[in-house]
Amino acid sequence: MVRLTRIYTRGGDTGETSLGDGARVPKHALRVAAYGTVDEANAAVGIARLHADATADEMLGRIQNDLFDLGADLCTPADGRRGAGALRIVAAQTERLESEIDAMNTTLPPLDSFILPGGSPAAAYLHLARTVVRRAERLVSKLAGAEEVNPQALMYLNRLSDHLFVLGRRVNVDGALDVLWRPGANR
Repeated sequence: MVRLTRIYTRGGDTGETSLGDGARVPKHALRVAAYGTVDEANAAVGIARLHADATADEMLGRIQNDLFDLGADLCTPADGRRGAGALRIVAAQTERLESEIDAMNTTLPPLDSFILPGGSPAAAYLHLARTVVRRAERLVSKLAGAEEVNPQALMYLNRLSDHLFVLGRRVNVDGALDVLWRPGANR
């Protein structure tokens, strides 16, 4: 476990921050933007949890913990001083998401259109979280083009956005409250 006894360190007062291996980088570095957006996604999931039923809340609680794992993964470069023993996202975490998606999909009717965020507060917040996860995925993908990144990190984010989409449908009374896109309806 991590023990935090002092919240401010003044270490970032000049626009730099420390990575998990102790390396100092600018706060605007791509790696920091990537794990910072994962943190933002985690906060959006936390808001969704406030409106979720017990089953959804349980899933989202596991996801929040995974997102902290993912942040730890991303903030510790593989080629850095602590890269070898760093906490990394593993295939089992992505597989759990896939299993939950498959289970939820069994009760959902097929889609005839794209879905607009909404229907219920829980679904709207899940869609917000999904879009933040997609942004995180784009940043991690860009980071992977420049530096070594755990491939499981990208897989997890990709599957998580799918999971949040399907969970949004599930909390919308198994799709009954889904708001469907009507192409050109307001012309």
